[in-house]
Amino acid sequence: MAYRQTPAVEARLLDNRTRILQAARALVSEGGWQEAQVANVAATAGIATGTVYRYFPSKAELFAEVLSRVSQREVDVLSDIAASDGSAHERLHSMVTTFVLRAMRNPRLAYALIAEPCDKAIDEERLTYRAAISEVIHGVIAQGQADASMRSDVRADIAATVIVGGFMEGLIGPLSPLASTSQMAEPEQKLEIAALADQIAALACASVQPPRR
Repeated sequence: MAYRQTPAVEARLLDNRTRILQAARALVSEGGWQEAQVANVAATAGIATGTVYRYFPSKAELFAEVLSRVSQREVDVLSDIAASDGSAHERLHSMVTTFVLRAMRNPRLAYALIAEPCDKAIDEERLTYRAAISEVIHGVIAQGQADASMRSDVRADIAATVIVGGFMEGLIGPLSPLASTSQMAEPEQKLEIAALADQIAALACASVQPPRR
């Protein structure tokens, strides 16, 4: 007879997995992929290092799942906006603004998710994440082109790729004005981030604005 796990065992295994993923995410948020070692994850989760490897055969697989889970949440948020009421222009503006504001809650984690050098398995997951975001934006642009509220002389997929690259560079790139906000007092910082997010979104929308006649 095949062994069947009891509900208690299944709950414990699930709890361990959740604790590992939560600990890994916290460490990446603090120091990025390079600083988050499996031993540190185990210590933070309150389990043995060997236990981590029972759930994730390698560090790369563990952190690829961390990236996948965090990224999927962001894709879900953007998808909800894309499916909401409002013009294509309004939804695109809201999507970009929301992404920037959410990312700036934890700039260190945003850098890890978007641009920090990492293992190949993590980078492949990151490309999947960016492709998913591009696809959501692609859909909104295609709708805008269909109702003539957005320019139709460029392909929607190309426009989406350029917009995603632009707001991600504006968010964490070496020339990003958002970097200077880390030195501000919290009230001033929030106002400045909100203003910059609005400008980044405005530029994204302007890139698909139909030409004036």
